[in-house]
Amino acid sequence: MEKNRKIQIGLLAVVALLLIANLFGGGIRNWFGSGSSDSTTEASMGGARVQPAANAMSNTSGNIPGTNVTKDNLPQGPTTLIRYDNDLCDCGVGHAGEVVKDLCKVTNVGKEPLTITNCKGSCGCTVPTWPKEPIPPGASGEIKVEFNTKGKPGQQSKRVTVTANTVPTETFLEVRGEVRGKDQPAVKG
Repeated sequence: MEKNRKIQIGLLAVVALLLIANLFGGGIRNWFGSGSSDSTTEASMGGARVQPAANAMSNTSGNIPGTNVTKDNLPQGPTTLIRYDNDLCDCGVGHAGEVVKDLCKVTNVGKEPLTITNCKGSCGCTVPTWPKEPIPPGASGEIKVEFNTKGKPGQQSKRVTVTANTVPTETFLEVRGEVRGKDQPAVKG
């Protein structure tokens, strides 16, 4: 009798998991990756990092498996794909008190115009500037990053949050550099 009870509980647990997968993940196929997908892999893009996007999503009630996407951070309207030629802005080595700069090229590798609505540095010392006009499919733009070295000695690592019509809406650039004293040589990497 005890063995039958354990089997019943096990079967109920499997049924419950399947129901949860259907409710929150758009079906069991999406949970295990065998469904269709709009994402582009790194290998198919020559090693460049591509942020996935979906043009239609039926599930907006919770987290989408494998992502940090929730109904609160889905873009409104059509979405596209963004590719960073390099998601690391290397400001090199600079002297204390200088403002050092770098550029990060972004390309719209999707089928809809890419609209970057905001870029924000992780602190006030990191100031990004981004294209205000939509970037057409296949076209590129630049995100310019300025880093103020004042009061920031040594190795530095900051982050720029890029908000656009991609899924998820926020992607990230890393800003690195080294700040040396005025008497030490500075070299742009």
